[in-house]
Amino acid sequence: MEDKKTKSLFTSILRALVEMGFIIFLFYANLLMGDFTRSGNARNKSIIWGMQDVFTIINFEIAVIAAIVGYLVFEFLRKKL
Repeated sequence: MEDKKTKSLFTSILRALVEMGFIIFLFYANLLMGDFTRSGNARNKSIIWGMQDVFTIINFEIAVIAAIVGYLVFEFLRKKL
């Protein structure tokens, strides 16, 4: 019984991390694409510059908070529907 409970907890945590990772990936992809639009400076510079501009501590904090909120909203909707 305990093994089944532990496996279920591990599966739930792993699923949460995968879903949050996907939200973080989409956040960074959106930021990087925004740097390469007409208004972005990365268009005149390199992809390395664009990545250095996007991958900052502040953006990471925002991405993690957005991922947690997004995960909680999706879990709430999953249970309600």
